[in-house]
Amino acid sequence: MCSIMGSTVKIDMAAYCRFFEKTKSRGPDMTRVRETRSGIMGFHRLAIMDLDETGMQPFVSGEDVCVCNGELYGFREVRKYLASIGYKFVSDSDCEIILPLWREYGTKMFGMLDAEFAMIIYDAEKDRYIAARDPIGIRPLYYGYVKQEYIDDAAAYGLTKGAGRDRGIVFASEPKNLAGLVKEIFPFPPGCYYMDGEFVCYDDISSLSGNKYVDPARGCCGDDLETIYRGIHDRLIAGVRKRLDADAPVGFLLSGGLDSSLVCSIAQQLMPDKSIKTFAVGMDKDAIDLKYAREVADFIGSDHTEIIITRDDVIDAIDEVIKLLATYDITTIRASMGMYLMCRSISRMSDIKVLLTGEISDELFGYKYTDFAPGAEAFQQEASKRIHELHMYDVLRADRCISVNGIEGRVPFGDLDFVRYVMAIDPEKKLNKYGKGKYLLRKAFDHEFGDYLPDDILWREKAAFSDAVGHSMVDDIKEYADTLYTDTEARFLYKKYSYHAEPFTRESLMYREIFEKYYGGQAGMITGFWMPNKSWKGCDVNDPSARVLSNYGASGM
Repeated sequence: MCSIMGSTVKIDMAAYCRFFEKTKSRGPDMTRVRETRSGIMGFHRLAIMDLDETGMQPFVSGEDVCVCNGELYGFREVRKYLASIGYKFVSDSDCEIILPLWREYGTKMFGMLDAEFAMIIYDAEKDRYIAARDPIGIRPLYYGYVKQEYIDDAAAYGLTKGAGRDRGIVFASEPKNLAGLVKEIFPFPPGCYYMDGEFVCYDDISSLSGNKYVDPARGCCGDDLETIYRGIHDRLIAGVRKRLDADAPVGFLLSGGLDSSLVCSIAQQLMPDKSIKTFAVGMDKDAIDLKYAREVADFIGSDHTEIIITRDDVIDAIDEVIKLLATYDITTIRASMGMYLMCRSISRMSDIKVLLTGEISDELFGYKYTDFAPGAEAFQQEASKRIHELHMYDVLRADRCISVNGIEGRVPFGDLDFVRYVMAIDPEKKLNKYGKGKYLLRKAFDHEFGDYLPDDILWREKAAFSDAVGHSMVDDIKEYADTLYTDTEARFLYKKYSYHAEPFTRESLMYREIFEKYYGGQAGMITGFWMPNKSWKGCDVNDPSARVLSNYGASGM
């Protein structure tokens, strides 16, 4: 997990380095800043592929320059082709293929990549900048327009106001790079590229339009159930296999829930000659999932570590977690507490540099609340909405909690081919008509396809991650927030933020006030609170936790 920052105008170098330094933890191994003819490009490196200095960015070809935080899967075959037509390479880095691809294909290259990435390219021939982000937004990217006080040359700033110019835009991996440098921070839209002052969508993966698995006559994939099970099975295995490719040590987050357990089991079967390293986190008194994680680890034979956290650990970390997340969203913060503390411990106790996780399965196959979907069309619309917004919630959480500890996160359920296939499945088949959520995913790894998990894990009810760390954790946070405000004070302070995402509990008010301390006036970066679809019967609740839903049932057992 690296950090990139590129300005389309010359910023005072001391100021540029001061803002860029704020994400050094994403790339602690090496830093390099390079000036272009009209701007600046910077890179903090976490060495994952090609660990020696030849893999260091920015990559340069002539006067062209690029920086990329990403993993480009299948890059070796692409590099072989590019070499056959005359391009020369000096490293084994996947990202060295970017500038040759740009010269050969221009903006078409972004739709060709099987990758998770955020990148910035300087095209010297036209003295312009191109930025792009992967279709899900797994790798972070933000932008804003540089305040005039930081522009190194006032005359250059004047030039940027002309038609078709870049107007002093700066791109960076995280909001903390931009807070204070720009007036307003914007998330770079996933599946889009920026060029000549415009954002263009090259891939809306949340839409069925253009999805290669959709039968136009049906409006969805026409596969029968047995074919669907095999399709899910084979594509998830392929997604895990790709993400095991690293020159640095790889580990796995194992909650004991279905999604992370499948990732770990698949990985262990793909690497039978050694025990993979798995890590689980839980509260010191009521961790729900630790026992299930231990059962999975014993079943697959992993080298397993449990990380125990306390109430004081959680309360002490709230401020730091909100600062690193740059969000005030309730469920994102709750779920980040255990993940951040776990990844901090992994960083301190091991040499792990890559962690595979189980995010994105819920958005594809359904949460507890999607059991209340009034029909197939509503389910599909909700899945599309959640995939479109992932970069502000679960994906954001996983990226920041892992990367702030100098580790790279990889998400097999976010494999582009896997996502496209699952999104194309007839939503009638994805509805929970089976008495068990995520039925299709469970069946895809049932015993007829292999011996992946014990039945009590494969068919266990889902528990929300923030709750599974320990029911007491969320209760402890709520109790702590209650000590900060009286009811009267809270109701008064809610209105202070009525212009966007008004807090509605003392917990959410505490989060918002900490957020504003670090990112004052930037609340619009997040569309609002992640909540179940309140328009559905059974989902009109005032807390994002699945614990408040009537169908939570045995999930917390």
